[in-house]
Amino acid sequence: MRLIIFGPPGAGKGTQAARIAEHYGIPAISTGDIFRANIKNETPLGLQVKEITSSGGYVPDDVTNAIVEDRLAEDDCQPGFLLDGYPRTTGQVEALDGMLAKRDESIDKVLVLTVDEDEVVQRLLKRAETEGREDDTEEVIRERQAIYTRETAPLAELFAQRGLLVEVDGMGEVDEVTQRVVAALG
Repeated sequence: MRLIIFGPPGAGKGTQAARIAEHYGIPAISTGDIFRANIKNETPLGLQVKEITSSGGYVPDDVTNAIVEDRLAEDDCQPGFLLDGYPRTTGQVEALDGMLAKRDESIDKVLVLTVDEDEVVQRLLKRAETEGREDDTEEVIRERQAIYTRETAPLAELFAQRGLLVEVDGMGEVDEVTQRVVAALG
């Protein structure tokens, strides 16, 4: 199964992605995790990404597309995958379509977690404290929310037109959300 999960920052995508991946026996591929690992290891990519994300911006499409294409070529992605944090823009959707077309594959479903923005901001501020994420200040979080609303939320319409969109309420206890997700994916 080839899936995409998206929703605003702090919607619980990472948590649900790990659970979905385990349920279907596919890798969860998080561009955010890949970027954070590069930042931690102070690679050239990591230094570039840190500069961008510290101001609340998103990494440019060309960089992100190349990282995703490399990751999808790995053997563990043959039975399927779940993309978390990608695609975020129509340009990335087009790039992903091209990557998959080369392999005669396509996305099966796109899961979007819907949440209350103010509750998500509080969730992220709490996560920043517990996980030591210096880039998660309220100002940066709200900027990421605005970018998501402007650039990524419109992708829901695109995926709905393709008949791929599955919306799930991302509010509530983690186990409840997981049950809703599994039921919605079938």
